[in-house]
Amino acid sequence: MFTEVTYKIVAMSKRESSSLFRHRLKKLLSQSEMTQAAFAEAISIDRSALSQLINGPDPRLPRAETLLAIATRFRVTTDWLLGLSDDSGAVTQTLDTVQTEAALDEQGRTAMERWHEDATGQKIRYVPAQLPDLMRTPEVIAFQAQASEMERRRLLSQTQRRLRLSRAPEADIEMCMPLQTFEVFAAGVGVWRGLPERARAAQLAHIAQTVEELYPAFRMYLFDGRKRFAPPMTLFGYLRAAVFTGDAYLLIRSKQLIRELAQSFDSHIRAAEIHAHESADWVRQLQNR
Repeated sequence: MFTEVTYKIVAMSKRESSSLFRHRLKKLLSQSEMTQAAFAEAISIDRSALSQLINGPDPRLPRAETLLAIATRFRVTTDWLLGLSDDSGAVTQTLDTVQTEAALDEQGRTAMERWHEDATGQKIRYVPAQLPDLMRTPEVIAFQAQASEMERRRLLSQTQRRLRLSRAPEADIEMCMPLQTFEVFAAGVGVWRGLPERARAAQLAHIAQTVEELYPAFRMYLFDGRKRFAPPMTLFGYLRAAVFTGDAYLLIRSKQLIRELAQSFDSHIRAAEIHAHESADWVRQLQNR
């Protein structure tokens, strides 16, 4: 998922961003006077992967690791590679840190918890990867982590901590996601195949109850995923943004890009099919479908 969707976060169409990236990658390859094999080796990817980026039938964007490797190896900025800037000089990296959720500081806090606390008093904008982390029931967590007891405990603690942060008096959180995420869950298809109907109904009821409890400090908006796309991410005010890659968070510090991400997020809210004041009831009625 990360290779296909992460950089749709930029304030331009996927096709435009991908085409700009391809054009600039070809320019670097030409300037390097390397063979494709040598160029691919220099950025630690297979030659076939490089060929897809350069000549594939549809322009696409690379993994974050590949993007950073290109920027570092050829001394250009990620802004320039992504088409966000015409200045290729490596002055400030837009995407500059990858941190895992499992990495704890000396106080036992995850990166996300630290970033949440640093943004106290500022608006948090949040797009979950699947179900909202702070609203997962123990049974759903057990289903997600059925291969690892350690992972189950980690996810349970993570859910409890994030719910606690969301209940803080100064919390101001907006969450926006595709309404189809809930419909797929309610139907028990895809990744949720095998989760009992009873467990799914309990999870939906818990989400509805939690949304009602936290409103209006926590506001959930649902858009039509057939019309719009938003990658899994969290914006911590205008301090930083974290894009979830599946195993880690790509940390963004560029103020310009964070503002563009916030504008994109706000556009999803304006286009929402289900607004904050009606989201709990909408989720609740999915139990009866």
